Amino acid sequence: MDIQDIKQRFGIIGNDPELTRAIEVAIQVAPTDLSVLITGESGVGKESFPQIIHNFSHRKHGKYIAVNCGAIPEGTIDSELFGHEKGSFTGAMNDRKGYFEVTDGGTIFLDEIGELPMFTQVRLLRVLESGEFIRVGSSVVQKTNVRVIAATNVDLTSAIKENKFREDLYYRLNTVPIKIPPLRRRGEDIVLLFRKFANDFAERYKMPPIRLTDEAQKVLLAYRWPGNVRQLKNITEQVSIIETDREITAEKLLHYIPSDNVATLPAIYDKTTDEKTFRSEREILYQILFDLKKDMNDLKKTVHDMKQEGTGTKIHDNNASIIRKIYHDDEEDYKPAQTELTSPLIVKGNNNIEDTEELLEESLSLEDKEIEMIIKSLEKHNGKRKMAAKELGISERTLYRKIKEYNIESK
Repeated sequence: MDIQDIKQRFGIIGNDPELTRAIEVAIQVAPTDLSVLITGESGVGKESFPQIIHNFSHRKHGKYIAVNCGAIPEGTIDSELFGHEKGSFTGAMNDRKGYFEVTDGGTIFLDEIGELPMFTQVRLLRVLESGEFIRVGSSVVQKTNVRVIAATNVDLTSAIKENKFREDLYYRLNTVPIKIPPLRRRGEDIVLLFRKFANDFAERYKMPPIRLTDEAQKVLLAYRWPGNVRQLKNITEQVSIIETDREITAEKLLHYIPSDNVATLPAIYDKTTDEKTFRSEREILYQILFDLKKDMNDLKKTVHDMKQEGTGTKIHDNNASIIRKIYHDDEEDYKPAQTELTSPLIVKGNNNIEDTEELLEESLSLEDKEIEMIIKSLEKHNGKRKMAAKELGISERTLYRKIKEYNIESK
């Protein structure tokens, strides 16, 4: 049978090479009775592969049972798998056949095999090696002819090191390994799966199927999908039911994707937005520093000229404004803001130049400049954040975050 026919028969969507290779291995190993260990993250669709193996094996007319080992309590899992005798424990009112006895001649799929208790692992190893098992509460050895396929999303090699899984059982199960790739590595398969789920839900809920814009598809492909196919299906169902507009944009889709992975998503660029809003804050700060540097150079030149001429009872208004910019614009008390002069500048109370020199080191701290400019802008606009943010070239949300980060008291 062709690979595409097999995918269609078992509901497998996608053309990823790793996925296709996993299907090929499943078909090749199916005619044998070798044990198979299927590995992959939770939600990748491991449950389809045991069915492929069973249906292409000589056991296809036998019974097939899937058991989730992680869902059975530790105290009853031996009874579920191997059966029990009447009276063997409280509540054992009758004899009961276990899954290995019921599926004699067929296939048993043990999902989440890594959750098996250690004493149950010993019993399973005996079944795999000799086909023998004993019911709980019995001393009679019974035989079974069962093909075992196991699956796990746990790293069993690490579990072995932590003494949580038997090494001999691992090698007995891992005769033929099949690894299913995570959804994030399957590229365009993500879009194909979304369309398939969208059409399925449209048919189920009697509504037109949803469609993704090109930008929305980029968001879909950029997301990490920690929950894999299962998570994609859930999100597709949510969007199908909630959204009234059947064309889904990137902005709409982002509402359904968990924010803890939003850092991996591409930025959505709106061409109608002024390009100035996309200037980085760092570029703005650097521009401020360069402007201040130029002002300082002008100021130093003026002071030098005044000193050479021997004048200086009064500084020009333009240069006075530069000094106010450097000294936080406080006309009554020029207190240095831990900044800005690389040359000595001496100012007396009467604005005369004095021979005594005080050296103030220049600071180019981006954080200090950022705080200073935010405070100035807020004061200029009477505490109106929207106007201040517009002047600074940043979003109002970013301004609010920085006010909170720097503990700036605004009006």
